[in-house]
Amino acid sequence: MRGLFLFLPAFWLMACTAQRAGYTHDQAITKPGTAPQYNDLFYWAAHPHKWDPSDSVPQPLRSERRDTIADVFFIHPTTFTQKGLQGNALLHDTGLNRKTDGSSILFQASAFNQHARVFAPRYRQAHYGSFFLDSAAAIPIFDTAYNDVKTAFAFYLQHHHNNRPIVIAAHSQGALLAIRLLHDFFDGKPLQQHLVAAYIVGWLVKRNEFAQIQVCSTPGQTGCFASWRTFKEGYVPPYIALEKGSAAVVNPLHWRISDDVAPYSLNKGSVLRQFNKVVPHVADARIVPQGVLWVSKLRFPGAFLLNTSNYHIGDINLFYVNVRQNVADRIRAFLQH
Repeated sequence: MRGLFLFLPAFWLMACTAQRAGYTHDQAITKPGTAPQYNDLFYWAAHPHKWDPSDSVPQPLRSERRDTIADVFFIHPTTFTQKGLQGNALLHDTGLNRKTDGSSILFQASAFNQHARVFAPRYRQAHYGSFFLDSAAAIPIFDTAYNDVKTAFAFYLQHHHNNRPIVIAAHSQGALLAIRLLHDFFDGKPLQQHLVAAYIVGWLVKRNEFAQIQVCSTPGQTGCFASWRTFKEGYVPPYIALEKGSAAVVNPLHWRISDDVAPYSLNKGSVLRQFNKVVPHVADARIVPQGVLWVSKLRFPGAFLLNTSNYHIGDINLFYVNVRQNVADRIRAFLQH
């Protein structure tokens, strides 16, 4: 039963419509607060110059060899979900920062820390309800979020990069912003030669999104991007039809774009509610033509009680050890070039 409770609230949140979630266009839109100053460690949810939850390693994995031969720039997903608000989060919201750090930074960003320093900026993220606004209202909200991320990355390049290999990692809203970041800094630009890989998860990324950054098609390929969105077998959200099969999907169990079923035996471990417990063989995975990843059945105590077909919150957690090992493999391959 313990593995169940991490999934339920966020599964419900992501699966429901704007109306069911109670978001309407006439709720209070918060004005963006003071812009972050990234020379101050407060404005980093994760940074190698301080201890933070991204430094954590699940207890069963602590015997692995670790080093910091690369850098990961991680963009966290939406954690600003308070009802009655829209617009952009305030950076000094202590409760929201604690929520972000104890969820995404601990359970997602930590997956990338075996051979890399992790940088994850706090940014004035868009409220969940902002995704349901019309374009005129939504664009400046998401521009504010992206401009913070862009500023943070530019600060990282100036003060910390030193020509080190870079991994871009992001989930959900973070992935939406990462697409823009890759266009602005990497695609067809000199910095692309430093890109180990980009893990742009939980958001639509088209196969032809970038001019020169290709979809990862083998486990050790570098300079490419991997993306997937996870659902229960047989379920395709209605909005997927609008994409007309354009989505890039990489299977995070065997790291290929083939549509064969990757069996449970390939799943080396998920991290669910208990961070220090790694549960193997929780999920299989298969790419389907609609452009999503299907999991046939989750295997952990209490999984049968899940009343959802949207596994968005588990996009990284379900494949935690596979992601962790693949990042290590790609970093090693990059350094051997």
